[in-house]
Order: sequence, then structure tokens, then C-alpha cells
Amino acid sequence: MKQRLTTKYFKKTILVSAMISAISANAEQTNIPAKDDSEDVERIMITASKRLKGLQESPVAVTVVSSQAIEQAKILDINDLQTLVPTLRVTPLQRSTNTNFSIRGFGNGTNNTGIEPSVGVFIDGVYRSRAAAQIGDLPRLQQIEVLSGPQSTLFGKNASAGVISVRTLAPSHDLQGKVELGIGNYNQQLAKGYITNGITDELAISLSGGYNKRDGYTDSVVGLNEINNRDRWNIRGQALYEPTDNITLRFIADYSEIDEACCTVADVINGPTTGAVRALGGIVLEDTNPFSYQSSLNVDPNNQVEDGGVSLQVDVDFDRYTFTSITAIRSNDSNFYNDVDYTSLDILQEGGHTEIDTTTQEFRLTSTATQRLEWMVGAYIFTEDVETGDTLFYGNDIRNYFDVLMAAGGAAGLLGGVEGVYGLEPGTFFSNQSSVNSEFKQENDAYSIFANFDYHISDELTAIFGVSFTKDEKELSINQINSDVLSGINLDTDLTVFNVPLTFIPTLAPAIPTLKSLQFLPPMLNLPNAVEQHRTDDSKTTWSMRLAYEVNDNINVFASAATGFKASSWNLSRNSNPFARDQSGIDAAGIAMANQNYGGRYASPEESKVYELGLKARYKKGAFNITLFDQTIEGFQSSIFIGTGYVLANAGKQSTKGLEFDAAYNPTENWSFTLAGTFLDPVYDAFEGASGLTGPVDLSGEKPAGIHEQSITAGITYSYELENGAYGYVRTDYLYESEVHLVENVPESLTREVSTLNASAGLNFVNGVHLQVWVRNLNNDEYYLSAFPPPIQAGSFNAYPNQPRTFGATLSYEF
Repeated sequence: MKQRLTTKYFKKTILVSAMISAISANAEQTNIPAKDDSEDVERIMITASKRLKGLQESPVAVTVVSSQAIEQAKILDINDLQTLVPTLRVTPLQRSTNTNFSIRGFGNGTNNTGIEPSVGVFIDGVYRSRAAAQIGDLPRLQQIEVLSGPQSTLFGKNASAGVISVRTLAPSHDLQGKVELGIGNYNQQLAKGYITNGITDELAISLSGGYNKRDGYTDSVVGLNEINNRDRWNIRGQALYEPTDNITLRFIADYSEIDEACCTVADVINGPTTGAVRALGGIVLEDTNPFSYQSSLNVDPNNQVEDGGVSLQVDVDFDRYTFTSITAIRSNDSNFYNDVDYTSLDILQEGGHTEIDTTTQEFRLTSTATQRLEWMVGAYIFTEDVETGDTLFYGNDIRNYFDVLMAAGGAAGLLGGVEGVYGLEPGTFFSNQSSVNSEFKQENDAYSIFANFDYHISDELTAIFGVSFTKDEKELSINQINSDVLSGINLDTDLTVFNVPLTFIPTLAPAIPTLKSLQFLPPMLNLPNAVEQHRTDDSKTTWSMRLAYEVNDNINVFASAATGFKASSWNLSRNSNPFARDQSGIDAAGIAMANQNYGGRYASPEESKVYELGLKARYKKGAFNITLFDQTIEGFQSSIFIGTGYVLANAGKQSTKGLEFDAAYNPTENWSFTLAGTFLDPVYDAFEGASGLTGPVDLSGEKPAGIHEQSITAGITYSYELENGAYGYVRTDYLYESEVHLVENVPESLTREVSTLNASAGLNFVNGVHLQVWVRNLNNDEYYLSAFPPPIQAGSFNAYPNQPRTFGATLSYEF
């Protein structure tokens, strides 16, 4: 067992404490008590507890990003948000729909559609269950709240690691609008705008939309189109209806499309199969320059997403409480096509589709009268239908590729020889007509009932207790059509000469291991079947307890404990195999497929728990928040890509101890400084059978891959005003993430370390015209987002390089 807390960790903790103490000492010298209209630091209101409260008074570890910060830093989508929130990591991977969110190092939800994220994303109170419904350009914002730690009590299913809550501006009864046009490198073209106005005294509407297009920054070496372009647009309409003083209805309808070529894959370790590709005239890029942003794919990748939905929020105020109803219907359709051998040869290509239809309903009753006990009770209903599938197509060069590999291994002509022995047509094995089509359907019904109570023991001390019961049911069907002839043959029993298995023929037996190594996609047993269960039924009661104490007008402290829950996730990939416990039943029923593999159809629920101690302080010139936490997840749902599919398994226990802080200091009216950081000490307390570099391994006591021990963001903003009334700003933001091993099943030499600088400047004129220039990744920082082993290329590894420097300018008019 490795030592949990190192000297390095303590030194960084002391350094952070010293910086915060310095900010606190400077702020205390101002000797200003509570915030009034003349103070420099704005009082921030949040909805982390589903009721509007001040940030400093809310005993929750939450990072708030204002609409002004998002506009100034040119944050276009949630992917860019991590540059301002160190506790959040956003990782875009193989395609536009594959984005993973994690908070404090906890998170999952890759492009295996069956795995719902551990970080819940809510937009205007509506849950977005998959990354494809979360990644579009952000609408007209009010602010974004990132809640750390389990939030299942109030936010229901799949918030076991945290929540990203996006709040947009409601329509206004006053005529307002904005039009913005922008250009950037890689021929980027940006356009967005909104308009809002009152129609009657009771009704106001708004309409907003955006368009974002640019060329790709990765060039094809075989004459195809560029990769990693942008081509997306969105439209959003709202209506705010207030028929009486105590009734409010807010209707939202939105639709967006994405049509992009994603994503750049770099060759970082070229293994022994590289020679076979090059022997056939194919191109494998050199692994000495993975940040050359070149591609040798033989087809243009394509990712398309259509996302849309409607929601209706109804608020009715009574004498002592408010009734809230949020109803939402959403649909998300996506498809993709990729070259998945990542060479110029036509070896393997993959196409797929996903259709998700989601309906959610939330009811809440919230007390409003001033009283010692504040309360909230509610219920949440969730239904979702998922249809997803993919097809792996064998290309024109796959047979020649394997023939060259066999010849290099001393088995030249092996495939043709075996075909001849059994009277098969030449080229039967790995024919370019072969394919593996896998189709999945999932029906998910869930509900939760929750209650939250704030008891004001005194004017300074408040005790908060929340409880929630969640029930989640899923039903699956899996169907595969596999026309790979070789993978469908049991070489130990099916291949015979004069009824004698090859394994007993001395001259042919040595060829069996070689042939088995080519059976990389054996048939998958369909669901339902006579033996396996195809349903999961999970339920759990979660709770939270908090104590909040107001030390004085400037300082609040809190202590909290909370639990979280995430229901079972099914493996909707080509590697979805029965559990080993079902093997005897499958054999007895006679339904085992040739070369039947066993592993796991689903990962059982994950359950989280966190203990926190926090302090929030606010003065005239500055503010800071700090939280110490000890967080664990039992049964963390680990999903690792192994080249042909995903291995989905439960880690016995994963834990993280650490601290997170954010501080702001405004020494003058012109200068503003921000500093935030997260320091983690993560470990797999127990994880046997994890996917390692050479197969299953025991990672118990090891540090999980992909989790940075230190993440820091810092920002400096200089604001100024000109004599003609115009005002402007110059802003820089810096993100640092310490070096970390990318993924458990790639070499430890493949790491990620981030040190990125962004900058922007703007000038606002009194006539409503705004001019802005911006640059992201100013220092052209280079790092990998993640890495993986490519299919049927043993010893080779690919990685996703980050986006290079981008810059641009925007001109807008606001009225």
C-alpha cells in the first residue's frame, strides 16, 4: 500500500493556506463588515440547494462562473469551462458525442452509451443524460454552478460525483437584444444573437441562436478533408407568462445540430504491426512528432448530432410555500462514421447511431415564510428509451494485412491453407464483405422522492438535513450479426481433418495459437436468452447532513456529510459478455456461442460518501472559499477501451482526500485577481481484475490513472474607462494540471500535464458597440487528452492531442 499523503502534498497545502491567509489578512485590514451597495465584490446568488441563496451563506462546495467571466474568457461550450474551474475536467475523445466530465477526479460516461455520467448536467433545471445532449454551444447565460461531491439528495440519479448546473436568462419585458459576429484562425466564423421583449404586461418572449463554423486544424496526408473542424448551430425560444402576481410559467424550446469531422488521433507508439502496414504501401505516421496535427485516415470521419427539446416550468406562490413543476421532453439523435485502424490502409471502418428519447418531471413544494424551520419536499420522474448500435466493416486490405503478419511470423499462407483444407472459397477469412453489427435497446424508468429541511437553531447556527429515495429500473435487449467466419470457429473442436481436431495433428497444432490470435471479435450472445437476466432493479436511500455557522458578517463555516448513488450501467458495446457466474447455465442450455467470452454485461450501482469542512469569507476587497474533503465511491463504474470494445467493471473502492479553494481580490477599481485550485490524493483502495497494459491486474493501493493531483487556475483582469465613456478590459487566465498517467491500459510513459495560458481584451462603447479579441492556448501548450490501444495492432498506441492555439476577434452591438 503506497503512502497516502506525501511531503509534496503537504507543502502544496501549506502554500495554498499561506496564499489564502495573505488574502484574508489584506481584506481584514479594510475593517468593512457586511456587503453594501458601495462594495467592490458582488454578492453572488446560487441555486445549489434549489432555492435562491447567497454563495457565502450556502454550506455547499460550489464554484460559480458568471456570465461576464464566460463572455470575457470566450467560453463557447462546456468543454472550455475547465479553464475557469480547476475541480472540473472535461475530456472530448473519439467523436463529438464522446465527452467525459469528472469532478474531484470522479466521473465516467464515455462513448459507451450505456454508461450514464457520474456528473449530472442540468440546464435550467432539466437533466441532460448523455454527453451528446450537453456539448453544444452555450445559450444566453446567467451563470454556471459546479457543485463538488455527491448531490443525489436534491438532484436525483447520476449525481454521485457532482453537478454542473447551467442557468440561462429568462425573457425580459423590456426590449433588449444583441448581435455578434466573429472571425478567427482556421477560417472560423461565429455569429450569434438574441432579442427579447414584452408582448403584453403578462407575456414576454425571447429568441436566441448561434452559428459556429471553422476549418479543421489537422491535415490529411492522403488528400482528404481536414479533421477537428467546427460546424454547429443552435436556436432557442422562450416565453415567460405571468398571468397573476403569484403564478409564473416559463416555456423553453431549443434545437441544435452538429456536423463535424472528429477527432484527431496521433500515433504515439508504433508497434511491430507498423511494418505490415508499410509493407502494403500504407502510411503510419511517425510517433516522434505526435503534435504535427496530421492524419493518415483513408476516409473522412463524420459525426452528426441533432438535439432538441421543450420544457415548461410552473411556479405558483402561496402564503407560506411555493409549488414548482418542471416538465421536459427531449430527443437526441446522433450518428458517426470513422476509420478505426487509423492508417491509410482500408482495414477497419466503423459506423454507428444512437437515438435517445427522454421525459422528465419534477414537482417541488418549498417553504417561503420566514420561520425557524425551512423545508422542501419533492418528487422526480425519469423515463428514457435508448436505441444504439454500431457496425464494424472489414476493409479491402484486412486480408492482405493479416497475410503479411502471418508471413512475418513464419506462418505464410496459413489462412489460405486452412481455407483449402475445408473447401472454403479463397478469401473467406477476413473477406471485405464481413462485418459485425451490434444493436442495443435500453428502457429506463426511474423516480425519486426527496425532502430537505433547514432548521435555524439560532441566528448564527443552522442544521440542514436532506433525504432521498431513488428507484431505477432498466431493461435491455442485445442483438448481434457477426459474419466474421474465422472468429465463429471453435479451433479446439470445430476444425478437423478426417474427424480429428487440428490440436491433435502434430504438423498443424502449432498453428492453432496463431489462428486464435486472429479471432479478435468472437460472436456475442444475444439478450434476452434462457439464462441471463436482462433487467436491473436498483433502489437506494441517500442523505445529507450539514451544519452552517455564521462567525460574523464576513465569515461562514460549515461541516457536511453526504451520500450519493448511481444506478447500474449496462455495457452497450461489442465487448458485452455474460458474467462468469452464468457460464454453467449457458453451457447446460446449449446456447454458448463459438469462442464464448465471459466478463460482464453491466456494472452494479456505485455509492459515494463525502465528509467536508469548509470556510467561506467575503470582504469589501476580496472573498475566498476553502473546503477540505474525504470522498469515497464504492463500486466505481470503470470503463476502459481495449481496442475492440469496452471492459466495464466495478472498482471495489476508490477514494480521494484533498482540498479545493477559490479566492478573489480586487485591490483597486481597475485590478481583479482570482486564484483557485484543487489538490487531490486519489487511490484505488480495492480494485481487483482491472484492465491493465497486459491484461487483468490488481490495482488495489495504486493511484488511479487520469486524475491530476494538483489543478490550479489563476486569472488577472485589468478594467479601465476612457474619457469618452467607453470602458474595456484586458484579461489573462492560466490553467495548470500536474502530470498524470493517462489510462491504466497504456504504457506509463504516456502522460498528461497541462500548463495553458489564455488571454482576451475588450472595448465597450457607449453606443452599444463591443469589440473583443481573444486567444486560447496562447503558449501553444501540448498535451494528450487520453490514449488507447488501436484494434488488431498489438504493441501500438494512439492518443488524442489537445487543440492548438486559436485566436479571433468579435464585433457586437447590444441594445
